[in-house]
Amino acid sequence: MAKITRLPGNAEGDFYVNSTCVDCDICRQLAPNIFSAVDGLSAVTQQPETDEDRRLAFYSLLACPTGAIGSETKAELAEAMNGFPLPLSEDIYYCGYSSAKSYGGHSYFIKRSDGNWLIDAPRFVPALEKKLVELGGISTIFLTHVDTDEKRDVDRYAKRFGAEIVLHADEEAERDGSERLLTGTQPICWHSDLILLPVPGHTMGHIVLLYKDTYLFAGDHLHWDRHTRGLGAVRDYCFHSWAEQTDSMERLARQSFRWVLPRHGEWIELEWASMKQEMMDLVERMRNTD
Repeated sequence: MAKITRLPGNAEGDFYVNSTCVDCDICRQLAPNIFSAVDGLSAVTQQPETDEDRRLAFYSLLACPTGAIGSETKAELAEAMNGFPLPLSEDIYYCGYSSAKSYGGHSYFIKRSDGNWLIDAPRFVPALEKKLVELGGISTIFLTHVDTDEKRDVDRYAKRFGAEIVLHADEEAERDGSERLLTGTQPICWHSDLILLPVPGHTMGHIVLLYKDTYLFAGDHLHWDRHTRGLGAVRDYCFHSWAEQTDSMERLARQSFRWVLPRHGEWIELEWASMKQEMMDLVERMRNTD
C-alpha cells in the first residue's frame, strides 16, 4: 500500500489534504476560501483565520469521502459533527458525510410533516444517524440513480429507519424486492408538493425530484458550474445516452424551480427568470455538442 502523505500544495499550518484525495471537489465547495485545486487535486491554500473558516474546514473534513483532510487539532470536531445535516433552506438539509462508493456524491434530507425523505444516501455514520433520529427519522429514501456499491449504505439507512426505497425500474441496482419501482418517462405526482420526473440520459433510469415547485434534487442530470458561472451537464460522465439526456433536459426546462441541488457539483439558488434562462441556455449548448 502506498504511503499516505501530505500533498505538497498545502499551506503550512493546522489543516492539510493528504494523498488519498480523489479531487471530488467537496471541500472547495464548502470552504472555497480555504481549499483550492492544485495539480489536479485539492489542497489547503489558505489556513482558516476565523471561527467560521475553521467550522467550514471541519465540515469539509467530515464530508470528505476518502478522509483525505486532516487537522493537527480536533477541538472543534465534535461541534462540527453536531452541525450535520446542515440546513440549506426551510426544511431542506445537506447531509455531508459523502461516500467513496458514490464518488463523493451529495445527499439531502427533506423534513416533512407526513414523513421525511432522504435524497440519495451519505455513508452510514452513527453521528448522522443520531441527528436524523432527532429530526424525526426517514420514511422514504429516493434514489436519483445508483452508483457502484452505493446501495449498501442505502440499505443500511432503510433497515435502520424502516424506510421505503424508491427508484426507477430501469436503474441497474441490486434489489431485494422491497423497493418501490417507478416506470415510464412521464412526471409522477407523488404528493401535491412532490413531483418525480424521469430524466433518462446520465443513466437509463435517472430520475429527479421537484419539491414545492422550488427545489430540484437533480442527481447527476445537471449542476452549477462555478467556472463557467452557469448550469452544466457533463457528457464525459453520461453513461447511457447524451441525446436522451438532452431531450430530458429540454422537458425539464418547462418546469419552474429556483434551486438546483445536484449529486455532484455545486448547488445554486437563482431567481425564477434567471433559472429559466439558464435552463434554456444549457439545452442549446447540449444540442450544439457533437
